[in-house]
Amino acid sequence: MKKNSLSNYQCDVLIIGSGIAGLSLALRLSSKYKIVVVTKSQVNESATLYAQGGIAAVFNKQDSINSHIKDTLTTGIDLCDYDVVSFIVKNARKCINWLINNGISFDKNVESDRNDEIYHLHKEGGHSHRRILHIADRTGTEIENTLANKAIKNQNIRIIEYMVAIDLITLENSKLFVSRRAVGAWLWNRNQKTIETCTAKAIILATGGASKVYQYTTNPDISSGDGIAMAWRAGCRVANLEFNQFHPTCFFYPKGNNFLLTEALRGEGAFLIRPDKYRFMLDIDKRAELASRDIVSRAIYNEIRNHNIDCVYLDITHRSEQFIRSHFPIIHNKLLDFGFDLTKDIIPVVPAAHYTCGGVIVDKFGRTDLDGLYAIGEASYTGLHGANRLASNSLLECLVYSQSVSKYLIDTLYNIKLVNSLPLFNIKNSQEKHHLSDINLEFYLNKIRKSMWNNVGIIRTHKSLKNAKHEIILLNKEINRYYNSNFLSDKLLEVRNLVEVAELIIYSAIQRKESRGLHYICDYPNLLPNALPTILIPSNYVKK
Repeated sequence: MKKNSLSNYQCDVLIIGSGIAGLSLALRLSSKYKIVVVTKSQVNESATLYAQGGIAAVFNKQDSINSHIKDTLTTGIDLCDYDVVSFIVKNARKCINWLINNGISFDKNVESDRNDEIYHLHKEGGHSHRRILHIADRTGTEIENTLANKAIKNQNIRIIEYMVAIDLITLENSKLFVSRRAVGAWLWNRNQKTIETCTAKAIILATGGASKVYQYTTNPDISSGDGIAMAWRAGCRVANLEFNQFHPTCFFYPKGNNFLLTEALRGEGAFLIRPDKYRFMLDIDKRAELASRDIVSRAIYNEIRNHNIDCVYLDITHRSEQFIRSHFPIIHNKLLDFGFDLTKDIIPVVPAAHYTCGGVIVDKFGRTDLDGLYAIGEASYTGLHGANRLASNSLLECLVYSQSVSKYLIDTLYNIKLVNSLPLFNIKNSQEKHHLSDINLEFYLNKIRKSMWNNVGIIRTHKSLKNAKHEIILLNKEINRYYNSNFLSDKLLEVRNLVEVAELIIYSAIQRKESRGLHYICDYPNLLPNALPTILIPSNYVKK
């Protein structure tokens, strides 16, 4: 295949992304439609794979739907959409049962004091009851691998690995459609280094979040905001991107890779302590270590800054060795590789970027502003999370919206015609293009991530946001100039999307003149009386 040649795929539904959102939707639709799932890496490489905690749902007899709704609203600091929260929580159990029917075996309860309940339930920050279904500390891995294996064996689902979506293909003033519509996507084949296309009746963005925009993150490298950036370039509104959740307990190890230490550790009694063994969260919130993530992350940040220390510590050594090994086997074994024993040692932790609470604006059927384009999961903004996501509501949102979107598409997609002729990808003047080395692109990537971490992090100021805006706008212009004058590469596409989303996060943060949830700005420490989402409209942000 020659460089810049075009290959075509056709399907009913193109799903971009292969986490729990994309795969569960593909499986739900596969009895009716031909599905293509494209993924940047291997099919099971997604944020879902690394989700240790679990999925929140009401299975505890002392719990209730209203309590789960209330906890979500409280954690979201009055910025959640009540109707959406109610819709998701009320559909939780049904969607969990769908997972169970598809081969997921959540841990059963063997403890005598709760032997009237089928499942063992964890408790996490912000929750008033135990309601987290889990599979030890490898919930995401089990779900991802199970769904991926089922999708691979499904004859109506074609999975294309190592394929990056470049941009959406849209048509307007067409005889086929009344309004502008997404009809496909341009794709970058990472193995062949070629541009390809896929035509579809519906395109689903299930690309995950954008936490790689920060220097320190719990997310895999693929979390580069691709879906958000593509939708924005196609003319879709985005909302609440200033609310990036920092997980309080990321393993701190300067000589190696950091990784997440699940909130379930604190739910099962782990303390947060300073190097002098002082348990500081008792001074911060009556819920102590089980306060919501925004509160705990800020508390750790302040302890590190005020006491001039590198990290704080997580201590669960007061629980029995058998309990720790049985409940957290993956974490225990992984820490041993770094010389730490969870049963005997206190573990160094720091906050790290974890979850994008905002995204592409969608309705209850996953519809964006562009006909034919849908978004589900972390790439979307549904109104569920508000100013701070309640722990373990993320996988739940993916499941409920895959159910909702699938029902809508099954009812409506048969009316849509498939477009046979697509506009060509703009590769004019290709003979003048040249290759930009990955070394240069890595330099730009590091500049973006350091600027975002230093200026748009856990605690912000008006000055730091202005500094970030100046730096990121210049970088965005530079990177887009490179994009238009260079042959494509994996790294160039990644950096292009990351800098786009970084700019959107900064625009959103500058607009919010208050401190609410995950957005804490020293110049505006108080809440405004009315809680309103931050909505960005592409037509209002013409690049200068």
